[in-house]
Amino acid sequence: MSSWRLEKTLLGLLLAVCGAGALAQASASSQRYTGLGRPATPAEVQAWDIDVRADFKGLPKGSGSVAKGQDVWEAKCASCHGVFGESNEVFAPLVGGTTAEDIRTGRVANLRRSDFPGRTTLMKLSQVSTLWDYINRAMPWNAPKSLSVEEVYAVTAYLLHLGEVLPADFVLSDANIAQVQQRLPNRNGMSTAHALWPGKEFGGAPAPDVRAAACMQDCPVEPRVASMLPDFARDAHGNLADQNRNVGPQRGARTAGPKVQAAAAGAPPVPGQAGAPATATAIATATAADAPGKPSDAARARSLAQSNSCTACHAPDKRLVGPSWNEIATRHAGQIDYLSGKIRAGGSGVWGGIPMPPQSLSEADARVLAGWLATGAR
Repeated sequence: MSSWRLEKTLLGLLLAVCGAGALAQASASSQRYTGLGRPATPAEVQAWDIDVRADFKGLPKGSGSVAKGQDVWEAKCASCHGVFGESNEVFAPLVGGTTAEDIRTGRVANLRRSDFPGRTTLMKLSQVSTLWDYINRAMPWNAPKSLSVEEVYAVTAYLLHLGEVLPADFVLSDANIAQVQQRLPNRNGMSTAHALWPGKEFGGAPAPDVRAAACMQDCPVEPRVASMLPDFARDAHGNLADQNRNVGPQRGARTAGPKVQAAAAGAPPVPGQAGAPATATAIATATAADAPGKPSDAARARSLAQSNSCTACHAPDKRLVGPSWNEIATRHAGQIDYLSGKIRAGGSGVWGGIPMPPQSLSEADARVLAGWLATGAR
């Protein structure tokens, strides 16, 4: 037999052996994993099937008063959403912007105003079932699904009372929630023109456009997002990010003055010209550079606080979700090791019941932050 025929025969035998081995392995695997898993029990399905539809299907029987809701709110909700639903510098406001006329018509007039400073939850809410469902499944944020049925009814009633939808002595229940729906300020504000759910229930809306052809030639160029204001006009009315908004924590664009803008760009300031908006890191660097002590360490610490979202829960001089930088610096002056460990490990109970999750910083970065806090949080 020639050599090439011998090689061909051997290769065929090798492939046959490998194929048989693979079949045997597949057969063994299928036998090994037979009977894996089981159907979910009705109780397990029910534990997850908790959504409440707009027609209130799925809503559990129960009730809760506005008075009870106030107690629950102040204990479990006010730390993030404010005593009166006005919120704080982190979360959007829940109440505000609606009127008695809106309750009568079911359309919130301020939603049509381009000059209104913000959109609260009660301005946009069109279904009370959505409010009940979200509170039930997601609140409070550090212990979702921990509220009882009575507490969910009560908190929903209290929130609607804050928006002057319900009186102070009202008891919300599964028996009267449909009547409460007829008092929502924006109950008639939901549009069905998008045709995402075509059908008779939406008046025979046309089918949604889900068959658009992809552009394959002469496609538009990639859009570039830019400010509508020219650079020289950005700072005409001061730094918008530092100005108050009369409805909750609506933040404006950061239009810092020429000194910080120039520091961000690495160029000397131009008198009378603001330039492009500075980044958070650049602003932190410029601010820290003016401080006594070690400006480079302070700048790095402030940059770390920004990039790791520490500023979502902590502010320089007042409490948000957690204590202020000043409070931490006062209580734990000089305690670099303690603060560094706390930053990386997280915890709760020191400043209240709301936990701080562990931060995924390196030990070196955590010590930079800890050192900045322990020396006064300049």
